[in-house]
Amino acid sequence: MEVKQTFIEGLKVIIPDVFGDKRGYFFEAYSLRKFKDMGIDTVFVQDNESMSSKNVLRGLHFQKPPYAQDKLVRVVSGAVYDVAVDLRKDSPTYGKHFAAVLSGENKHMLYIPKGFAHGFLTLEDNTVFAYKCSEFYNKQSEGGIMWNDKDLNIDWHADNPVISEKDTKNISFKDFVSPF
Repeated sequence: MEVKQTFIEGLKVIIPDVFGDKRGYFFEAYSLRKFKDMGIDTVFVQDNESMSSKNVLRGLHFQKPPYAQDKLVRVVSGAVYDVAVDLRKDSPTYGKHFAAVLSGENKHMLYIPKGFAHGFLTLEDNTVFAYKCSEFYNKQSEGGIMWNDKDLNIDWHADNPVISEKDTKNISFKDFVSPF
């Protein structure tokens, strides 16, 4: 397993060792021991999974303290354009984002620490997205920033993505007051 630090402190791309032969493949998606050896000592308490059609955009979501979550995200099948935005007000990369294509084919994962908003755009039909969380979901602490916020300037590489009604009501980045 290989870990690559992104230009945003704490945000990491994880590339598992995949063992394949004519029967298929095997890889460890998570190992507490290996993650600790890579400097990630998060204990995860909840696993979530979603399935989406092509061109569905979910995000940008986060949970406020004390229910803020570290996440380990990956794609089981299909592909997404995955985005994490730094919301840590004392960070030199506050308001900056990192994006990567995660797919069932490349098996790359993204470790997203507390203090980030997260979202993704599905690139294929029937994309299955799975993620681990370090805290249980708490509806009262959920928050969101508009996916197409002009100040964040994220190029989603999509015209007219499918957005939930809830995500159309997220706030702008300029109106966001960071609790992180």
